[in-house]
Amino acid sequence: MLADVVIVIVGIVSAVLVGLVSRRVLGGPVGWPRSIVVGILVFVSALPFAFWVGERTGTVSSDGHGFQTSNTVGIIVIVLSVAWIFALGVAVLVALEALVPTRPMANPIDVVRGALAQRRRTRRYLQILEIASRHGAGFIFSGRARRSSDLTTAQQRANAVISTINASGVTFVKIGQVLSTRRDLIPEPYLSALASLQSSATTLPWPEIRTAIESELGRPIEEVFEHIDELPLAAASVAQVHTATLLDGSKVVVKVQRPTARAQVEADVDIILRLARRAEQQTHQGRDLRAESVARGFTTTLLDELDYTIEYNNTEMIRSTLRRIAEADGAGAALLSVPTVYPDASSKRMITMDLVDGTPLSRASDRLALLTDDQRNALANGLMNTVLEQILVYGVFHADLHPGNVILRDNGSLGLIDFGAIGIIERSQRERLTTLLLAASNEDDIAATDALLLIVDVPPEEDIDSFRHDIGIMLTTVRHRNGGAGGSIFTLMLDVIRQHHIALPATLASAFRSFATLEGCLHVLVPDFDMMGSALDRVPTLLRRMFSLKRLAASAQAEASNSAAILRTLPRRADALLTQLESGTLGVKVRHFADPSDRGFVNGIVGEIVGAFVSIAAIVVAIVLIVAGTGPLLTPNLDLFDLLGAFVGFFGFLGVMRVVRNALVRRGDRGSD
Repeated sequence: MLADVVIVIVGIVSAVLVGLVSRRVLGGPVGWPRSIVVGILVFVSALPFAFWVGERTGTVSSDGHGFQTSNTVGIIVIVLSVAWIFALGVAVLVALEALVPTRPMANPIDVVRGALAQRRRTRRYLQILEIASRHGAGFIFSGRARRSSDLTTAQQRANAVISTINASGVTFVKIGQVLSTRRDLIPEPYLSALASLQSSATTLPWPEIRTAIESELGRPIEEVFEHIDELPLAAASVAQVHTATLLDGSKVVVKVQRPTARAQVEADVDIILRLARRAEQQTHQGRDLRAESVARGFTTTLLDELDYTIEYNNTEMIRSTLRRIAEADGAGAALLSVPTVYPDASSKRMITMDLVDGTPLSRASDRLALLTDDQRNALANGLMNTVLEQILVYGVFHADLHPGNVILRDNGSLGLIDFGAIGIIERSQRERLTTLLLAASNEDDIAATDALLLIVDVPPEEDIDSFRHDIGIMLTTVRHRNGGAGGSIFTLMLDVIRQHHIALPATLASAFRSFATLEGCLHVLVPDFDMMGSALDRVPTLLRRMFSLKRLAASAQAEASNSAAILRTLPRRADALLTQLESGTLGVKVRHFADPSDRGFVNGIVGEIVGAFVSIAAIVVAIVLIVAGTGPLLTPNLDLFDLLGAFVGFFGFLGVMRVVRNALVRRGDRGSD
């Protein structure tokens, strides 16, 4: 009994040791389960095989209790026989790696969490599929409508998609609203349908809202607010808005995020990213649109909108641009204002700001009718000049400037609200955007195309002449058409960009959207307002501010400083170059191998090639030695060359197995990429 236990223990230890040695020999990780199984097989078969070889070679007696030759030769034969069984075990491991590559063992806790997350995702997938099928939008997933007779037009299909999105929850509604701003990605009539998405929701009871407010404030409501209206001013799927009064008497609105909003959004964002990744991998359209990158940008924007500290910072950035514009030209900026945000009464999930009195432009037709033409033109010009200067001069602008976010205030000025999303454009892109605006205003299709090509990411196979032709047709059409029917110049330009499958950076897409929505606001104020003509008159002033003497001097000073720093290093570099020339030590570094990782890769490849040749050479030498059949006889059936051949061939065989295994690993890495 004890002997059996000892044998089992020795067997297990030997199997583990064989696994360790195998992993070491192969130069990389090999699955432990398969290593232990192969180790057990090696342990079980090694000694019987060794004694069988010993009997055939005449080094071991037939009863297995002694050597028929010297002990040294007998031990060498036994060891080599066991080694070759081990080598065959390594070959089995390599074959298993080829058939079923080793995967890292997951943490059991992570496996359980992943399974639960997969279960939640599957339930959500099925829920979305059921919603889509119920609203007739199953063609999104199957490629054809469930009720094809009912969905015969693009408008009907767009309506089905909108119904599905509205029923799918806050995340899909918000993503749809963001997509409605990307005319470069979404065609009509889907774009107009997405713009109609509503995120309204049932109101939460006041006790729940009160608890959320006090949790965010970290103190009782009475220490911050004199009064909060328990009935909400508005309720959406993400937040609920209440009017309130601060202790100092300021009239404010308090936007409180629903407690479950972030968790729901994060869960759906994971699904959206997975679907986008799959669409990019499996469809040509997904690759053209760079679906995963676009989805990641949208979901990042959506998650940012759930952090109200970002909205606070956005509001202050817009306020800063208005202050700068007022310092340069108070006429336009004085007509626009943004609400004050109270940081002491705000947090990541709650924001408190001034109550902006007035009526949104989308519902202000009666009030606008009471204004004179001069007053309406003054508002339109002030709004246009300010937004143009924000975009082109300062690079910070409201990214969702539709008539619902522009308030006609009681004092006759305009107020901006909802700064969850703003656009930021770097200076170099702003200069190109100004060039594009000038070219478009002058119907210069060549200059407009050149300016666009500096802004967008053009595929290598793009037909530039065709792109320029379409831009020129669009500019001429806009200049000579009657009225504003057919969309603004910016929406039509986005249509051309989308038709040519050209990727437009998200920030510039936001600027184009703002130009288009600005034109919509201006037409609400003055129905026949000529934005392009008025903007052209304003561009020289904006160019003077963009390239003011102060700015040009600062840029020149920065460039001069950089040039001076480079010039100061030239004598030292020239001296070092001449010294190396004189001493004969001048060398040239190949750029592709300058990086340590590049050198390591090349060294690894060279090492494996050399190792492969040496291993193959060792096997060839072993075969020659064994086949030769000559050499000093150690036993009647074994000569010295047989023993040397088995020894050399063993190491050659292990070397080949190592090379094969590494080749399989590299192939797997390329496949995963």
